[in-house]
Amino acid sequence: MQAPQLARSSLEFQVYNPQIRADSQLQRPISKHQADTRSRRVNSSLPGEPFSLSLYEEGMPEARCPGVAEANLSHLVLLLKRLDIADMGQCKFLDRPAPEALMQALEDLDYLAALDDDGNLSEVGIIMSELPLEPPLAKALIAACEFDCVSELLTIAAMLTASPCFATPPPNKEETAATHRRLFMHPEGDHLTLINVYNAYLQTIQSSSKHKKDEAWCITNFLNASALQLAVVIRAELLEVMQRIELPVSPPAFGCQDNILNIKRALISGFFLKVAHDVDGLGNYLLLTHRHVAHMHPFSTYMCRQPRPSPPAWVLYHDFTISHDNCICTASEVHPHMLVEFAPQYYLGNLPPSEGKDLLMEIRESLASPHEQENGETADKRHAERPGEHRDQFTTEMCLLQ
Repeated sequence: MQAPQLARSSLEFQVYNPQIRADSQLQRPISKHQADTRSRRVNSSLPGEPFSLSLYEEGMPEARCPGVAEANLSHLVLLLKRLDIADMGQCKFLDRPAPEALMQALEDLDYLAALDDDGNLSEVGIIMSELPLEPPLAKALIAACEFDCVSELLTIAAMLTASPCFATPPPNKEETAATHRRLFMHPEGDHLTLINVYNAYLQTIQSSSKHKKDEAWCITNFLNASALQLAVVIRAELLEVMQRIELPVSPPAFGCQDNILNIKRALISGFFLKVAHDVDGLGNYLLLTHRHVAHMHPFSTYMCRQPRPSPPAWVLYHDFTISHDNCICTASEVHPHMLVEFAPQYYLGNLPPSEGKDLLMEIRESLASPHEQENGETADKRHAERPGEHRDQFTTEMCLLQ
C-alpha cells in the first residue's frame, strides 16, 4: 500500500509594502483555485485518489491576490508613463492597485529625476524606460556613463537581476561553503563581490569548452550555475540596449581605487532611497526612509570575512525583507558625503527624524555656501508645498546624456 503524501495548505509570499518600501515575507493559506490545481496535477501524474480537505472551506479565498496589488509598481508606472498614460487615476486596470502604491511609485520616480514638473517622463526617465531594469538600477546604470564605470555596472545589474549566485549549502557543508565564498569577497562590499564572482565564472567558461566543467566549478564553489548563466545573457542584452540607444560604454577598469569610488557613486545615484546607518557599532542598522532596524545577511562580505571587520557605519543595500531576521541583502559601505552629494536635496529634508538625518543635514550645510543654503531652503519649501514641481538641478545635469 502506498503511503499518503500531504501537501502544505499554506505558502510563503513576498508582499510589497509601499509605506515602508520593503517586501514582507508572509505565510498565507492557499486559495481554492490552487487547491484544485494541485488535485488535478496529482491525479494526472500519480496513481491513487487525491483528496482536498479543508476544515474551513468558506475561509479559503477563491483565488490568490493579483500580483499587481502586492508588488512594487515603480517599473510598471514608468512603462505606463512611456505609453503617455499620464493620469494613473484614469488607467483602467483589470485589478486596480492601492492608491498609496501608485503614489509611492510616482514619488520614487520623482526622486530618481524620471519625471518632469508636469508629471511626464523627463529625458532621464525616457532613457530609464528603455532599460529592462528596475528604476533604481536603470538610474545607476545611466549615472555610470558619467563616471566611466559602465562595464562594472552592467555586471552588477545583471547579477542583481538574476537569481542569487550563492547556493545554500547543506548543514554539514556550511563552513566549507563559507571558505569558498571568501575567495570571491571584495573588502569594499557585496556589489563588488558580485563582480568578482561574475569575472571568475567568465574566465572559467572561456577557458573550457565543456559545459559540464562549468557546472562542476560552480558546484565546487557552492555557486548557482543557472543564475550565472542567466547573468551572462542579461548582461549581453543590457549592453545591446545601451549600444542601440547610443549610450557611452566605458572599457573595464575594475580594481583601481578610482573605479571603485565611481562604482559607489553610480550606485548611490540610483539607490539613495536604500541607505542605512549603524546605530550602535554592533551591526544594527537603521533604515533612513522608514526607521526599521535590520542586520547584515549572513552571506554578506562583512559577515563572512575572517577576521570579521567592524561593521561599516553607512551602507547602501539592494534589498530588505521584513521577516524573522530582518536582513538587508547585497550591502556596500558608502560615505554619507556621497548621499548628500547625489541625493535630491528635498529627499533629505523629507526623511523621518533620526541621528542619521541630523548628520546628513549638517554635512549639507557645511558643504553649501550661504547663497546655496538660501536657495536650497527655498527649493525645499517649494517642493514640500507642491511635490513634483522641483527637480534637483545638479542631479538632473549630471545624468542628462547628450
